[in-house]
Amino acid sequence: MGHKQDIYSPSTNFSKPRRTAIARLIVFAVVLVTSFLFSAPISSLQGFYSELSPIQSPNTDSEWQDNIYPFRQQSPWDISTDFPYPRLLEYDVQEGTWLRLDVHPISGDIVFDMLGDIYCIPASEAYAYDKNTVARAIPVLLGIPYDADPRFSPDGKRLAFRSDAGIGIDNIWLMRWTDCEEMDIRPSTAVDPLLAEALSEKDKEDHLLFVQRVSETKTRQRNRLRREGRVSAHRVTNETYRYVSGPRFHPSGNKIITSKWYTGKVTISAPEGWEYNLPDLFIDQKPESITSGSGRRVLGRTLPRGMTIDDYASQQIGPEQFIWAGDDVIIFAKNVVDEYTTSEKDVHKGVFAIFSYNITTGKQETLVDAFPGGASRPELSRDRRSLAFVRHVRDQEALVIQDLQTGSLRYIWYGLTFDWSSGSTLGGSYPSFAFTPNDDAVIIWAEGQIYRVPLTTNELGEKIAFGEPHPIRFTAHIETRIAETRKKQLDLLGLETKDTQRVHALKELALDDVGSKAVFQAAGVSIVQTFGETEATRVPVLVPDAPYYSPSFVPGANNLVVHARWSDVNFTTFELANLDSGLAYELSGVPFGRYFTPVISAGPVYARRIAFVKSAGDSLTGDILATARPGLYVGEINLSSQSPPGPAVQDIPIRGLRFIPSDVVASDLALTIRFISYSNLLVQQSSRVFSVSLDEESESFGTIFTGKMSNEIAPGLFSDTGTVDHVAFIEYQHVYFASGTALKYKDELWAKPGNSTTGLMRLSVDGGHSLAWSRDGTRLSWLLGPIIYSLDISNVHLCIDAAQNDRDTFGISCTRGLVHQQEIFVEHSTDIARLRSDASDARHGQNSTTSVIVAIHNATILTMETGDEAEDLIEHGVLLVQDGVISAVGRAEHVQIPAGAVTIDALGGFVMPGFIDVHAHWGGYATRYPAKSWEMQTFLAYGVTTMHNPSSNTVDTFVERSRLESGQFIGPRILTTGTVVFAGTWTGLYEEIVDEAQALSALNRIKAEGGPFTLSYKNYQLPARASRQRLLRAAKELGMLCFPEGGANYDWNLAYIIDGMTTLEHTFPFASIYEDVSKLFVRSGTSYTPVYLVNYAGPWGEEYVWTNHDVPNDPKLRRFMRHDILEKLTESVARPRSSYVMFNASVYAARMVNDGLKIHIGAHGEQPMGHNYHAEMFFTKSGGLTNFEVLQAATSNAASTLGILQSVGTLTAGKLADFLVYIPGVDILRGPIEDTTRLRYIVRGGRIWDADSMSEIWPVAGRKQTMPSFNPDLEGNYFLAKT
Repeated sequence: MGHKQDIYSPSTNFSKPRRTAIARLIVFAVVLVTSFLFSAPISSLQGFYSELSPIQSPNTDSEWQDNIYPFRQQSPWDISTDFPYPRLLEYDVQEGTWLRLDVHPISGDIVFDMLGDIYCIPASEAYAYDKNTVARAIPVLLGIPYDADPRFSPDGKRLAFRSDAGIGIDNIWLMRWTDCEEMDIRPSTAVDPLLAEALSEKDKEDHLLFVQRVSETKTRQRNRLRREGRVSAHRVTNETYRYVSGPRFHPSGNKIITSKWYTGKVTISAPEGWEYNLPDLFIDQKPESITSGSGRRVLGRTLPRGMTIDDYASQQIGPEQFIWAGDDVIIFAKNVVDEYTTSEKDVHKGVFAIFSYNITTGKQETLVDAFPGGASRPELSRDRRSLAFVRHVRDQEALVIQDLQTGSLRYIWYGLTFDWSSGSTLGGSYPSFAFTPNDDAVIIWAEGQIYRVPLTTNELGEKIAFGEPHPIRFTAHIETRIAETRKKQLDLLGLETKDTQRVHALKELALDDVGSKAVFQAAGVSIVQTFGETEATRVPVLVPDAPYYSPSFVPGANNLVVHARWSDVNFTTFELANLDSGLAYELSGVPFGRYFTPVISAGPVYARRIAFVKSAGDSLTGDILATARPGLYVGEINLSSQSPPGPAVQDIPIRGLRFIPSDVVASDLALTIRFISYSNLLVQQSSRVFSVSLDEESESFGTIFTGKMSNEIAPGLFSDTGTVDHVAFIEYQHVYFASGTALKYKDELWAKPGNSTTGLMRLSVDGGHSLAWSRDGTRLSWLLGPIIYSLDISNVHLCIDAAQNDRDTFGISCTRGLVHQQEIFVEHSTDIARLRSDASDARHGQNSTTSVIVAIHNATILTMETGDEAEDLIEHGVLLVQDGVISAVGRAEHVQIPAGAVTIDALGGFVMPGFIDVHAHWGGYATRYPAKSWEMQTFLAYGVTTMHNPSSNTVDTFVERSRLESGQFIGPRILTTGTVVFAGTWTGLYEEIVDEAQALSALNRIKAEGGPFTLSYKNYQLPARASRQRLLRAAKELGMLCFPEGGANYDWNLAYIIDGMTTLEHTFPFASIYEDVSKLFVRSGTSYTPVYLVNYAGPWGEEYVWTNHDVPNDPKLRRFMRHDILEKLTESVARPRSSYVMFNASVYAARMVNDGLKIHIGAHGEQPMGHNYHAEMFFTKSGGLTNFEVLQAATSNAASTLGILQSVGTLTAGKLADFLVYIPGVDILRGPIEDTTRLRYIVRGGRIWDADSMSEIWPVAGRKQTMPSFNPDLEGNYFLAKT
């Protein structure tokens, strides 16, 4: 194939499909186009997307019951009074972002929302044709609640709007309306004496509430509500988990229709049309007058053919953007490209179409097809004859009007901002707009301004363009209270320069027969802990430097432990360890492969059975070798050679090994097995427990328990009749227990209040994992951080009554007193301690009491210390490193290189701090086997020395961190939020955070596993602002940062900033933001990680990389990565540069950086890993930043936000020696930013590697880690090369 252009060439671009759904769509389209387009006239294209519309199952919405979530209702909370907002931001703006507006049907006054407040422009000023007129935007709703989507009633006497007032869920509210001037809540002179009094007390009362945190009196509350403009507002909806937007009045004025949004398993919500009656504003409203979930579904979602009602909850496609077109007719927009889940789409072909639906007859008609350019945000003229909408046309956005009588379609104006129809449309595909009272213009937002687009009618009565649109200029005074931004400091330097670090995250727990001892994995080491004792002991092993996993006791011989040893060349080997003698033995006779959970049967004699599970390939070890016949295996083993086995025994053979057909799912990470008799095996999976008969004549299996939403299930002791008296399971992070006669055999286990398993008890305060029973069934244990929690089953009866009377938390206030804790102390050496030892060995016997100094000389050093390029640049520089820490840096004449130092000539090349990836994802932590990580090596090879993963698995990622830091493989240091705090319904992830105790538990789980390396948590689209505020309060108490993600919800993103979250992750979902947002963002203290590679506003940046860089043939990538990943990034489809909205996003980010915003580099782990970090730097620069500013984002900015600047991020004496040495001649300040990939050496904590080979340069010259054989060719395939 021909050589592709480099990533940064500005030619026509091509991007590759990144989702299976896209691939299916393209294949379907090719077949369709081939048979259809070339045999049909061009005019037939208008129906193209009608043909692509999904075939839908009828009436599914009426069958589905939304009765599972939430598990618990929010406890009382007011976002305005229960969270501190000590800071007040005030500034003036003359432009705004994504202003949703409406026009009064009689007066022509314009209302719009901006930054969660609502403003009004009087018609007398709005329609003045003097270009010098700048109207005052009159505030009508202010305050902490986020208010948006204003809409007038047909008679103009009421205003409906969306607000998160109360618990912070988006609901619809209603208030009386007169006119702009009378609704003004910040008049120069207040006519209303009550408002005047409230305003006179504002400063004092705000200080009492928001700063001093003094609870409000009724009078102060009334004053505040009056100052905010909501004193007489009434609630229309009372959603507490789902959320609603876009209210539109029925022509009668008696009810509204809205979009109601449903979050399913994933983070993208799906809309439906819901109708609500309106309250009487002249009657005082009682809180209980509107129940949660009230209203009536008018138009729901529909499923593609073949799907069932069980699939409905996670359907992501539905109708939205509703308006009334008559008493029983609605008009709406809908994505007609996707069927079930959303994917990236071609906005030029079109995504949304517009439909009408008759509620009475059920008849649906297509009003405007999606092709070409889409059709969304429908708005009707006052006379209901003209339908206006927005459409993408080439590289422009057009306002289009279709005459509903004649069908004529007219493109009125091409001056709109790009719509947002390529992805999820939580914020609407375009801001709402409106016709003027006499239909002589459309009032619409575009390019930061509100525009009047003049219209007239032709001889047919059709509305056509009439003259040039002009902006309705305004000045708005922003008055926003904001919280303190969440900050913390993490002393990496102090932690990493110690001799040892403690292992906090443990897993794979097992107990002995009577529950006196436990065995578990501690970051690749098998450890035994006797309950009641302080010290833990290592299980004896044959290969001390190898990682071990899957330990368990031998029944009836609890001095013996069976476990697995991992080798990246030879894969799994089983060992049997004698705890008394300290000897270990290999279990021979197992074919080459990946195996786990070895268990040995009980028995009064030495003849036993051994069972284990084989898995196929995985992300770290590849899919090349030993992938056949995954599943359950059993063999015979004899322990009679010695009693117990002694030193004369070299190995113990496994004989008669055979495959057992079963339902074992080897990929289930919760899978464990145990013998319940010599002939029967119990298989415990995340949501099912079943038995397997091992007799050759009867290889059968039967279900014992299933879990509705469980992550682990562990039955207790089996009786002789095969029944189980007790069962424990984990559901949504917590440990539950059911026992006694109340337990029904084969029950589906569930912990939902009101629908739970009979006799349920909750045992964990903050959560747990790795359930384990003693063989005699008397003790149940589990892990959370470095603590084994245990329950003696004989005490359970003490809390039966408490559990029965506690419908929400199932008796935890009682059971917590029954649980015992055993703290575990396991440590490993730090890399700097090993570095000192390695450096000492490298002296070749030279005696010295001082540690080795490494001197990088003849270097062009970029320290990044001050943020001033000239001051931070040191020509002819020297950098000294001692014991992994920078000891000196400066010009050669100022820094003396000590005698005996190890010297490295930089040859004039640049030396700069190591890169920090603030938003890095990867998946190897979830691999069952303790293999070396090609992911970590690849990141490091591209200069990333510190990574922060804002969405991982808490336990597995902290285990991976400990394995890395203990020297089992190389890579950047790992920081993580752990498992996201997420309200989506994905099993195992769902979190509600309905009270402060739950908030503390959620963060305590992370802190338990991370120990002193706990840094942050991730709020992942929690719908209730109350939940988010509770977490922020808990984070302040526990010293944690918050890295939120709004899933492209613009309004939530702004609330994140206002509420003081540490960063904003990912771009805003629009092509541009303006003065209102940029000033808020810059002044707030919240930092920004745009992640252009996964850009919300359009095609992802990774597609640009795949197109413009020859990924599959990149030599460095082929050295370090799996080739199958690279090769799937080969083919591409056409996409013009203008489609990549990320370049627009980079422009507005650069403007904010110039105003003082702190920005970071986060590459999202998108493929190709490592390389894409540099692509993200390219996208960051493309908006107008200098190379230095981009490098600042990649180093000191990131370190500052993460709270680790005292340890890394600049080349400063006393900081950890993380730095990069560039190839001579590479100018990282003046050359192309893509040259940042041209690395010579990588240094992390003083250890130096060659960047091209990752062979160690110092202190162990030539050392290179052996990787698993994950590629089918000899290149990098150590196993094949060996054989």
